[in-house]
Amino acid sequence: MALIALAADKGSPGVTTAAVALAAVWPRRALLAEADPAGGDLVYRSTAAHGGPLNPNTGMLSIAATARRGLVPDQLWDHVQPVSGGLEVLVGLGIAEQAAGLAGLWPTLGRAFASLADSPHAPADVIADCGRISGDTPAVELFPHAALVLLLSRTEPEAIARVRDRAAALAAKLHGGPRGAVSLATPLIGVVLVADPNNAGRIAGQVNDMLIHAQTGARVVGTIADDPAGADQLAGRRRGRLDKSLLIRSARKVTADLYQQYGAAWSVPAHGQVNGHAGAAG
Repeated sequence: MALIALAADKGSPGVTTAAVALAAVWPRRALLAEADPAGGDLVYRSTAAHGGPLNPNTGMLSIAATARRGLVPDQLWDHVQPVSGGLEVLVGLGIAEQAAGLAGLWPTLGRAFASLADSPHAPADVIADCGRISGDTPAVELFPHAALVLLLSRTEPEAIARVRDRAAALAAKLHGGPRGAVSLATPLIGVVLVADPNNAGRIAGQVNDMLIHAQTGARVVGTIADDPAGADQLAGRRRGRLDKSLLIRSARKVTADLYQQYGAAWSVPAHGQVNGHAGAAG
């Protein structure tokens, strides 16, 4: 089972960009789910595989009616659209007001996302873009079903302080309290830093030490390059060799490190996911 949930506390650290980048280079078949109750972005900035626009009514919005009658994991594929580049996407809500249609269904979705890896027909890992989770966003109801909850943060002092506090709050909510950096409690709470590649290693070490010292129950699991040009390429706003961008190269390292550490616990065999979704969000 492998549901990987990405979220941020506040600001705009680039959760959607990171989620798309990680899903595009994921070592197994991946489904990118826009699970942000505030609404998704990909319908506006991505092109469908057939060359036209994505259908905003097929995705999280359409799955609500199905989920109210119970949801078998393979039914998720009925609501998925491939984007240009091949990435398979469950398009998010259009506006926050539509989240009312998913009230009470988030745990059901979480179970389906987590169980898709065990499908006998079309197994896949789910990368869920949960957006900002400050306040009482219902997306946190997905987290108990996740293998990993990854908190994305930039490296300004105020951002690091917020991610420290958010990690501690999540540990208390999901695990009953902080359990230290070496906890095996699931879901694992990890921090992914959006950082300048020139000093990413140093900053990651400092932030990791802080997370351990504060007994947050979280630790830094990787860094994504702060690469505006690569983000523009990923979103289709700029031409270039996306696979050579700092963004994609750093995303590959994060996924490789995650699999090296935790892949043995995810029992589904590799699916041959294409590791070069250039234009996955373009």
